[in-house]
Amino acid sequence: MSASANTTATNTTATAGTSGQGATIWLTGLPSAGKTTIAVELAERLRSEGHRVEVLDGDKIREFLSAGLGFSREDRHTNVQRIGFVAELLASNGVKALVPVIAPYTDSREAVRKRHQSEGTAYLEVHVATPVEVCSVRDVKGLYAKQAAGEISGLTGVDDPYEAPEEPDLRIESHTQSVQQSAAALHALLTERGLA
Repeated sequence: MSASANTTATNTTATAGTSGQGATIWLTGLPSAGKTTIAVELAERLRSEGHRVEVLDGDKIREFLSAGLGFSREDRHTNVQRIGFVAELLASNGVKALVPVIAPYTDSREAVRKRHQSEGTAYLEVHVATPVEVCSVRDVKGLYAKQAAGEISGLTGVDDPYEAPEEPDLRIESHTQSVQQSAAALHALLTERGLA
């Protein structure tokens, strides 16, 4: 994870925003798809507009909230539900919770959506739809290289399933546009939904 992502993960003290309504914006996609990069870019823009924002980066959550969990389907589901619970808690208290987390299984993401719906909390699902061929070249954390070398297995989208959302609120093809353009598209969606 980049230093900038690390910084945003701890900055929750921004001033009250022009829109005090919280929301969870879940960015799902393959490893190295650009989820965290887009979330950090959007977070900076939202903060500059006076919104309270928290980036719940999947790697940080695994390190602290989900330490001890593996990568079985059950453990991945548990991890996603924990993150979803924290995101809804933040969002219900007026924070824009940006969640760049792979969350490979449809039923896990749907359970998070239903939790938000039952609490009356805004929830948007964004698919960062970067092809695996592009992700493996980016290979931000070296995971694709390790998988290819036989050092790890169970890499989402390669030798472990990734169930892409069929009807996300927004699909971003980050490989065809800049980070700024991707964040702007997501900001436009928030504006359209009365959340920015």
